[in-house]
Amino acid sequence: MMAALVLVDLPLMEAMDSVAVMEVAAVPAPVFVGAAPLTPPAEASVLRRSARCLNRPRAPIYAEKEEPKQPTGRRGRPKKKRDEENHDPAAEAQAPAKVARKIPKAEPKEKVAVKVARKAPKAEPKEKKPMPVVEPISAADFAGAAAEDDALGKGKSAKLRVKETLRAFNSHYLHLVQEEQKRAQAVIQEIEASKNKKGGKKGGEDETKEKRPSKRPDLKAITRMQENNSVLYTEKVIGQIPGIDVGDQFYSRAEMVVLGVHSHWLNGIDYMGMKYKEMKGYANFSFPLATCIVMSGIYEDDLDKADEIIYTGQGGNDLLGNHRQIGSQKLARGNLALKNSKDNGNPIRVIRGHVAKNSYTGKVYTYDGLYKVVEDWVQNGVQGHVVFKYKLKRLEGQPSLTTSEVRFTRAEAPRNISELPGLVCDDISGGQENIPIPATNLVDDPPVPPPGFAYIKSLKISKGIKIPSDCTGCDCEGDCASNKNCSCAKLNGSDLPYVSFKDVGRLVEPKAVVFECGPNCSCNRNCVNRTSQQGLQHRLEVFKTASKGWGVRTWDTILPGAPICEYVGVLRKTEDVESLLHNNYIFDIDCLQTMKGLDGREKRAGSDMQLPSLHAENDTEAPPAPEYCIDAGSIGNVARFINHSCNPNLFVQCVLISHKDVKLAKVMLFAADTILPLQELCYDYGYVLNSVVSATGDIIELPCYCGAPDCRKRLY
Repeated sequence: MMAALVLVDLPLMEAMDSVAVMEVAAVPAPVFVGAAPLTPPAEASVLRRSARCLNRPRAPIYAEKEEPKQPTGRRGRPKKKRDEENHDPAAEAQAPAKVARKIPKAEPKEKVAVKVARKAPKAEPKEKKPMPVVEPISAADFAGAAAEDDALGKGKSAKLRVKETLRAFNSHYLHLVQEEQKRAQAVIQEIEASKNKKGGKKGGEDETKEKRPSKRPDLKAITRMQENNSVLYTEKVIGQIPGIDVGDQFYSRAEMVVLGVHSHWLNGIDYMGMKYKEMKGYANFSFPLATCIVMSGIYEDDLDKADEIIYTGQGGNDLLGNHRQIGSQKLARGNLALKNSKDNGNPIRVIRGHVAKNSYTGKVYTYDGLYKVVEDWVQNGVQGHVVFKYKLKRLEGQPSLTTSEVRFTRAEAPRNISELPGLVCDDISGGQENIPIPATNLVDDPPVPPPGFAYIKSLKISKGIKIPSDCTGCDCEGDCASNKNCSCAKLNGSDLPYVSFKDVGRLVEPKAVVFECGPNCSCNRNCVNRTSQQGLQHRLEVFKTASKGWGVRTWDTILPGAPICEYVGVLRKTEDVESLLHNNYIFDIDCLQTMKGLDGREKRAGSDMQLPSLHAENDTEAPPAPEYCIDAGSIGNVARFINHSCNPNLFVQCVLISHKDVKLAKVMLFAADTILPLQELCYDYGYVLNSVVSATGDIIELPCYCGAPDCRKRLY
């Protein structure tokens, strides 16, 4: 008989700051089916999660320049790992009521070292050397570069450095989008003022000049990263790019530029110029030399058969978008580079572009591996103009194409819930969320849904805790983004923390705390500064994993900075949870400690704001341990199922709405990266290795099963 979810009819609240006082009994955390049996510890031990260690890795431009200081340890309570299957019963039995925690500050990001050979002195003109004989090439011949690069990371894998570079780009991009929105708004206001001054007449040439669009934010982001030396590979690379795998996707050409995958934001052919001939190892090659091509349907003469491509050279194309040739091409630049690549035999990276509605560029680009130019010729194209043609064949020994048959099938998320294999529950929220959250189980036999908890949408407040409501509201009309004098924006440091993308707010960067518009504000409910209050915006699925208990994955593409969900449960005082044995769902609200930078915590943007402007109780030095926590042991929402990862795609953000007491901040999860359909959502629970010790000084260890390339192998 299939087990049923336990749902209770609890009063819902629109936001965390709404107060619902309730008597909450101490309920032991439910035991998941298939989990290892829990062994009662000799002494009570409550380990907790915390917001402070879940900081999104900061972009290189924002990294501190100073050397990290050595932290000082203190006695305290670490956070609790949620997944029962990962616990060590023997170690847990030895865990005391109090354990020590030593947390070093995060090291500043390192600039990526790129090997560039010194220029050799120019030699006297000599007779032209015969073309070297090129041996057949396979993908395996270029695997060594990736392995060698991993060793240059000083503890960071190439994959992690790629992720950090993309995060830096997205941070720059969102900041620049915000700047462009402010500029556009200022232009509109100037035009309106000019019309009113002239009695409603148009401004003529002056108005046309003001309406001229500025440089694109994504191109400005490239420039910023080049100026700050935060581009990953500044020199062009032949073959595989370390950290870039077949099937990896990019949401603009600008992303490929900052990674060094394809170094031009417009041209379809990327190539090495004549300067590379003077570098070590390239003396016998003919230049220019092609390194990468992008196929995006611009040329009408292209023919794509997945493993074999007939590629049309560059030039002579109508840039108005009808894909027609309006002139003849010349054997120069990229066209000559592709011909030389056939003669030299070097591999070429192939990127395919596809239409994507959820991309700000309208396209998504997929890396499909290494190809080799095997033939080239000249012919008259469809419109009768001379075009250069190149046949490329995919090298053997590579992963299968994700764009098989040249159609975009990166991840085939189910169209409806009834199609889900292993479906055990249509909606674990019981209709409380904007979007149903199904649960699937292909691990257990017979399959069962997540047992032993009641779903709630909003935070519940334990008796004895009072949530203040002392926040004055803004007087904006409509959306606060259109008011440069918004008082809520000033609380966030003059700018709103969010920008809007397709009517969905995105957090520009992780902050110490975000001040949102609340019940005393006059702006509308769809204001961008109410982003965390809009409820579930993406289709999510709870699923049983083989080794980590239950997890959560997305059916939709989620962009960086997009809100995922709030971590909800019962708001308690930390001193009241000591009696809750084996509670695996305690989340410390330690935003105040993070802002103070206590115990090695890494400060975020906005941590230097004056605390007296927040709440009177926060004027004094922050206590070493958080005063409040969220207990999702017996009641909670989808956030309680999100697993830990040493290389996460989510980060935690503290949010304030109706008050300014950071000790009682709302806890939200946001996307740190572009998350593709069917990827599991995860955040870093924040443990530091060897940070949990017993009363006798013995280190307590717990293995980690996240499977990330940079996995620390142990949760603590």
